[in-house]
Amino acid sequence: MNVLRHGIECYFTKEQTARIAAMRVGIAGAGGLGSNCAQMLVRSGFEQLVVADFDVVEPGNLNRQFFFPDQLGQPKVHALRDNLLRLNPDLKLDVFNGRIDAVNAREVFSGCGVIVEAFDRAECKKMLAEIFYNSGCFYVSASGLGGWGDSDALTIRRIHDRFYLVGDNVTEADTHAPPCAPRVHIAAAKQADLVLAHALGDI
Repeated sequence: MNVLRHGIECYFTKEQTARIAAMRVGIAGAGGLGSNCAQMLVRSGFEQLVVADFDVVEPGNLNRQFFFPDQLGQPKVHALRDNLLRLNPDLKLDVFNGRIDAVNAREVFSGCGVIVEAFDRAECKKMLAEIFYNSGCFYVSASGLGGWGDSDALTIRRIHDRFYLVGDNVTEADTHAPPCAPRVHIAAAKQADLVLAHALGDI
């Protein structure tokens, strides 16, 4: 028995769980946004994920990312795969340990009806948005989630009917507004919630 799936069926109908489980979601980045969004999606019943990242787990990641001290030095996508499979061992989970760019993005996320942008750098966010803006995919991006406090400023903007942006669009994470767990997790949760609402036909 798949314990997580059994638990999820306490809250959703069989039709809803089937719709969620059938949706293939691509996540570009496995850091604060991507790793936490991924775990929330898995806890919501999503079973088909493609996660891409080139980085390794470092001590500075542990304050907000879904990793553990014994995973330091591991590629993030491999560590995240292990953690997600602990939640649901039946996941259909593909990982890409490398950089996403304008050349390979479509191939890496081939077959994904949903794309979650979880990059750190503005130029990478812009690149991915340009590729998928009119692709027909349901696209969720994030911008402005550094620092702490004023969490109500993290809002959802509808760019068009299949493109949404989460964040305050101001406080990028840097030395003056460091990436802290509360605001990062709120933004990741909002991204996951948008994907869930889309899967259930609400948006």
